[in-house]
Amino acid sequence: MAIIPSYLKPGDTIGITCPAGAVHLADMEPMFTQLREWGYQLKIGTDVGSSYYKFSATDEERLNDLQQMLDDEEITAILFGRGGYGVVRIIDQLDFTRFVQYPKWLLGYSDITCLHSHIHTQFNIATIHGHMGAGFRDENKDSYSTHQINEVLKGAPIQYEIAANNINRLGSCNGTLIGGNLALLSDLIGTKSDIHTDGSILMIEDIGEYKYNIDRMMWQLLRAGKLDKLAGLIVGGFTDTQDNEIPFGMTEYDIVWEKVKDFTYPVCVDFPVGHQPNNWPLKMGINYQLNVAADKVRLHEHLAD
Repeated sequence: MAIIPSYLKPGDTIGITCPAGAVHLADMEPMFTQLREWGYQLKIGTDVGSSYYKFSATDEERLNDLQQMLDDEEITAILFGRGGYGVVRIIDQLDFTRFVQYPKWLLGYSDITCLHSHIHTQFNIATIHGHMGAGFRDENKDSYSTHQINEVLKGAPIQYEIAANNINRLGSCNGTLIGGNLALLSDLIGTKSDIHTDGSILMIEDIGEYKYNIDRMMWQLLRAGKLDKLAGLIVGGFTDTQDNEIPFGMTEYDIVWEKVKDFTYPVCVDFPVGHQPNNWPLKMGINYQLNVAADKVRLHEHLAD
């Protein structure tokens, strides 16, 4: 069983930091406003609104900011301002000693997949995959996705239903939900942050990748044995996919299906998660029941009796 951090209540303090890419402070204001309206206090990191080339700050500054929030016992959750790239540059310098003693919710996605995977593999602590700073802006947000972040932080169990897709492979399973951004999952193979997929429900999503690169990353997962013994597979959004002048000749779902066609576990595509406004938060590292039926798909948190 995963370690579940304490859920939040009004008056609790949320830390906000940017351990990867830079974000404009103006893009963060809707997030700050929403969190305060929900009754939370905020501690905003020094790397929120700053920039250093591609990153929000230097490696040392980003490391120190996240470390302070991991160690701060007054902070009950850490929400991230942006993904991009950069967590892998500091992950091995982070000291998780106090975090393990006093776990708190970490919420983000994209490059934050590195943290999700590392924390699940090394410490078996649950985290939350959900949208970050710019996702709270009116032109980007899906109201349900935003509302559910507060519900999940307060402890509401995940109970999602979506319409069926004729590409799905039907079936039911129970397993621990893991995964996130496909590019990160592929890059982490063979490292101490690598995910253990046997008996798990794997979720994948990505943005801005060329089709041939999605194919290469899926082959990497398959050849590394990450797809062999899954309980189930959830495919989220592949947003803004690119193709070359000479077409690759397969859709994103075709690419995924080719790698899993010889297995029997249930497969659900077009799940509302990823680099898109419709990005439902998911508690990662805990057990779920996935039912892929002909008329609908149900993903429910598996509650202990």
